[in-house]
Amino acid sequence: MSGAWLVLEDGTAFRGRAVGAEGEAFGEAVFNTSMTGYQEVLTDPSYKGQVVCMTYPHIGNYGVNDEDAESRRPWVEGFIMRELSPIASNHRSQEPLEDYFKRHHIIAIDGIDTRALTLMLRQQGSMRCGISTSEQDPAALLKRVRGAPDIVGVDLVKEVTCPAPYAWPPSGARGNGPEVVVMDFGVKYNILRELAALGCRVDVVPAATSAADVLARKPDGVVLSNGPGDPAAVTYAVETIRGLMGHVPMLGICLGHQLLGLAYGGQTMKLKFGHHGGNHPVQDHATRKVDITTQNHNFAVQLNTIPGGHVEVTHTNLNDQTVEGMRHKTLPVLSLQYHPEAAPGPHDARYFFRRFLDLMEPARA
Repeated sequence: MSGAWLVLEDGTAFRGRAVGAEGEAFGEAVFNTSMTGYQEVLTDPSYKGQVVCMTYPHIGNYGVNDEDAESRRPWVEGFIMRELSPIASNHRSQEPLEDYFKRHHIIAIDGIDTRALTLMLRQQGSMRCGISTSEQDPAALLKRVRGAPDIVGVDLVKEVTCPAPYAWPPSGARGNGPEVVVMDFGVKYNILRELAALGCRVDVVPAATSAADVLARKPDGVVLSNGPGDPAAVTYAVETIRGLMGHVPMLGICLGHQLLGLAYGGQTMKLKFGHHGGNHPVQDHATRKVDITTQNHNFAVQLNTIPGGHVEVTHTNLNDQTVEGMRHKTLPVLSLQYHPEAAPGPHDARYFFRRFLDLMEPARA
């Protein structure tokens, strides 16, 4: 294994080991607090444009397998670890993580003081960064980091969405459940698995699909999926959502929640260091119950811009009081900023898919 440099845009440089593909990677540095689920993180399309630092110190100890992928390929720009485990010990393991990095051309580095890096990102906010296995001069790498694009104002959805519509294989009583169209802004497979397990007939369509084309499928409900980057840059999706509103029940998840906020007439904002991991406490206003949730986003709906006459906030993040859920007061539309499907993370919020099924029942009747 050769040496590698990690350089942040403020000039901070870390020397580590190259444990993935050879080359360079640039993106926005974020930290993820999950103790397990590194493969799900790697394959979550919401991480497009980002270099992920895992705060848990040992990564790769149970290898990787085909079943735990959350999309068709990894999407992270780069991966940062304290220590890549030299052993993959699990009966489900099909491949060591290092081999997976190399096969998918992922630039990865370990030997990094991830605690120090995480504290920097918490105090200063998310920063652009670069990882290089070839550049030996961190000052030269810093110039390229500062010339790398920011994620603000960039439409990353078009890079991760599916190229054509497809049907998700059934796992429940297909034919009896509601017909659900999922708009793929970067959908995680576990959203599709959870819907199928409840008997839904699930069809996935590209992000740029028009409202007319979605409604032509005669769905009982529409899911607006998670996805990467700045929601304000995905203007075509906002227009589609406005065209669907009032015609079909909708559930927005993560980016889909933010796009609904924009469709309502609200605004979104960039968080200082985002929410990434499986330990975020969220309170349901109706029940006062607190769920521990999985999250991955750098943007949020701005509370004071939500049109209160038509929309109410239903869930709040107890760490920073940001908006975690909304409900339209007269239309069958719900949304969550966090991930009810988890993968990885706790299953506290999985019940919300059944709540969406209940929302579709009047329309089906």
